[in-house]
Amino acid sequence: MSESTISIKGQTTLPKAVRQALDLGPGDRLRYVILDDGQVRIMRRRPVVDLAGLLHRKGQGPVSLEDMDAAISEAARRG
Repeated sequence: MSESTISIKGQTTLPKAVRQALDLGPGDRLRYVILDDGQVRIMRRRPVVDLAGLLHRKGQGPVSLEDMDAAISEAARRG
């Protein structure tokens, strides 16, 4: 388990293992999510452009909006 100390200004240095796990470098931004049980999740903030191609599957072409609507309607009918 990695630990760090909070300075008088509320600052801390992320341990090397945490920086490596999140693939962080100088200038990267972080997001903090506080869960209901008091735990905190730290995530690397990624630009929207990083999402390009996220859902791409080899051998599968693009799907039109009409095809998506038809698939949603069919699934709703099946209930």
